Amino acid sequence: MSILAAPGDTWGVAGPVFLRLYLLAAAVLLVGTLVHRRRALEGDPNGAYPPLGPQQVAYLNGGEQLAIWTALGGLRGGGSVGVRPDRRLTTGGPPPAGATPLDQAIQHAASRHLHSRELRRDEWVDRALEQLRTGLEQRGLAVSPQRRVALRRGPMLLFALVLLGGFRVFAGLSNDRPVGYLVLTLLPLIVATLLLNRVPWRTRAAQHALRELRRRHTYLAPSAAPAYATYGASDAAMGVALFGTATLWAMDPGFAEQAEIQRQAIAASGGGYTSTGSSGSSCGGGSSCGGGSSCGGGGGCGGGGGCGG
Repeated sequence: MSILAAPGDTWGVAGPVFLRLYLLAAAVLLVGTLVHRRRALEGDPNGAYPPLGPQQVAYLNGGEQLAIWTALGGLRGGGSVGVRPDRRLTTGGPPPAGATPLDQAIQHAASRHLHSRELRRDEWVDRALEQLRTGLEQRGLAVSPQRRVALRRGPMLLFALVLLGGFRVFAGLSNDRPVGYLVLTLLPLIVATLLLNRVPWRTRAAQHALRELRRRHTYLAPSAAPAYATYGASDAAMGVALFGTATLWAMDPGFAEQAEIQRQAIAASGGGYTSTGSSGSSCGGGSSCGGGSSCGGGGGCGGGGGCGG
């Protein structure tokens, strides 16, 4: 079979030849991206991590805002913070023993009577969150910004391939060449590119740890109607970390309402921060225009018939 282009072939490349090369490039990029993504998001395969604290769990489960609310819930459970009638935070006592940097930062913010919605923009809180995130990255549980950028390089190459295919489709249509098989190839490739561009902030090891923690702390779920006062501030904070702001509401509805926590959660996510399941997806696509006679000249895809323009 000759791979030389016939007169009138788009870009001087026969449709079947372009389609086979395009499918090969798509397969190589997809496989390479999936392998790189799997390795980068694996974490420690043995799961040999020291116990996670509530704020670490919260960050992995819902990000920075849930970590703030978890610290706030722990401080409230220990009587260290309160809320004034004007809905500003205030201190209610000294920080608890073994206070984390985030605890100390929020206690400091409460001493300055910030609103709870202002905590995320506070300089002290921001530094504490950065320290929390860095620690989780070093333990292989959170995905660093640098790794997130690296994980998006594969999808960027796939996007470039999608653009090339799109240009080929338009050029083929303008040249009155069939492009049906190329369009069918582009559809799953577009879906794969969109899915792979979504990079989680936690590794699979972190997802496994969260599942285990939810299983061991089901008694803290608001649906179980736990008596949070009997468990102490640490368990109350873990309840917020695993099951979201509904725990704060069940633990101290007056504080949650005055501090506007539930309203912030609803505004931010449409239903509050609740525990999330595992994230991550994989997709693979493949199609073929059979080799040999089916793509040969004059048959099936011959002369660009329905293949790649």
